[in-house]
Amino acid sequence: MQNRLRLFGEIVDSEMLLNQAGEYAQTCWLEILKHFPNVNLHEFVIMPNHIHGIIEIVGAKNFLPSNVNTSRDYPQNKAKDISPLHGTSKTIGSIVRGFKIGVTKWCRHHTDIYNVWQRNYYEHIIRDFNDYGRIVDYIQDNPSNWPQDDLFF
Repeated sequence: MQNRLRLFGEIVDSEMLLNQAGEYAQTCWLEILKHFPNVNLHEFVIMPNHIHGIIEIVGAKNFLPSNVNTSRDYPQNKAKDISPLHGTSKTIGSIVRGFKIGVTKWCRHHTDIYNVWQRNYYEHIIRDFNDYGRIVDYIQDNPSNWPQDDLFF
């Protein structure tokens, strides 16, 4: 979030209470599925000034380093090693860009905030089920850990 503004709501008693902008951000997040049929959305949370979410690109080619064990058995609809597909319309960048554009347009039309997002985003490739579980826990616990968050301000 640009300048760490609490644009999407507030956390009260460890629960995220979305305002209109937060509700619209949530709607845009869920509508990723309409625009990117090759995607599964997993755990996510809208925070006062940022969002965390797991995006799985279905059918992505597995481009793992040669020293990584590729014989893992992944549970159905759980984390998989993901990598962008060829072409710009099926990449994590295009998915995040589309989400940010949708939220930005709404904010510019309904608020006095013009610059909604900081430049770029953080991404992490989930390598195995343990990594997936750790990240899901982090996302679920994020509202209760808000006072200790680097973006709390």
